[in-house]
Amino acid sequence: MKVRFNSMIKVLGVAAALAFANGAAAQSAGQFTAKFGLNQLTPKVESGDITAPALPGTKADVGNDMQPVLIFAYGITDNISTEVALGTPYKHKIFGAGAIEGTGVLGTVEALPPTAFLQYRFFEPTATFRPFVGIGATYAYFMKERGSAKMTAITNPGSGVPTTFSIDNKFTYTAQVGVAMNLSEKWFADVTVNKTRLRTDVTFSTGQTQFMKLDPVAVVVAVGYKF
Repeated sequence: MKVRFNSMIKVLGVAAALAFANGAAAQSAGQFTAKFGLNQLTPKVESGDITAPALPGTKADVGNDMQPVLIFAYGITDNISTEVALGTPYKHKIFGAGAIEGTGVLGTVEALPPTAFLQYRFFEPTATFRPFVGIGATYAYFMKERGSAKMTAITNPGSGVPTTFSIDNKFTYTAQVGVAMNLSEKWFADVTVNKTRLRTDVTFSTGQTQFMKLDPVAVVVAVGYKF
């Protein structure tokens, strides 16, 4: 993932070198923009225990993932805009933690979190650099949950029946901070950090449950075009 992220930074650098000579331009009322980039999604996990008969302190952790993202925005005024972020599902590995830390991968899940933001952009539209903040509505949709043999051994020891699980979908909110740089009349680049409040429940085919506080942080690096 680090290699892919560094590659994106280099792409942004080349775009800036090619476009900056043309000067900055407005990102203003009535203007549509589209940008494409990479999103590094990192869950900040606080796990509850899997209920009995799992051992006390049986917790879980969730790995991060990076995926491409496509983002559209519209300027309501020179300083207020709306933004919609879409992308491909994020693929996360679920690991043992707490009393079962070191047991390896317990399962995998894919997550799709479409988000719509309302933003405030600071400074005048002609400014080269424009910091912004936003608040958004997010729907966290989980799919393709798959358990491993290790999950079965922990949740249903001695059974030959594989354990399956599901994660509750949630409607929640996301806070956003970022900065955009106008590269030319049509091109811009930006970096955005999003933090989502996300708490959900896991239900296992064995009847056991587990509370998960995920609260993912997303770091997006993107290049955009103004229409």
